Amino acid sequence: MTITHVQLLSVPVADQDRAKDFYTSTVGLEVLADQPGVHGRWLQVAPKGADTSLVLVDWFPGMPPGSLRGLLLRTTDIDADCARLRERGVEVDGPKATPWGRQATFADPDGNVLALNEGAP
Repeated sequence: MTITHVQLLSVPVADQDRAKDFYTSTVGLEVLADQPGVHGRWLQVAPKGADTSLVLVDWFPGMPPGSLRGLLLRTTDIDADCARLRERGVEVDGPKATPWGRQATFADPDGNVLALNEGAP
């Protein structure tokens, strides 16, 4: 096998404009692409410089909006990120200590559950 990394992850959303605003203005990701695609609008976002990106999709019938669980975003300052999310009206659970560092969870407007993780020292 010659797999080198995860390239894309589809995030099922009901409204791509609302999701774009949340993932960019609230979470702080950057838009990599926003254009017509084969199945519908191709809206791709990612943290600055990341190898893996998210595609905010409303065109996968088998992926209802809000069904994503377990998307883990790495951070270097979980306390500051949680504070920023709360300032922007997002309900955040945590941060809490885990064996792999500190973690906090929150949901996007569709109910997709994401986590922030700051690795153990």
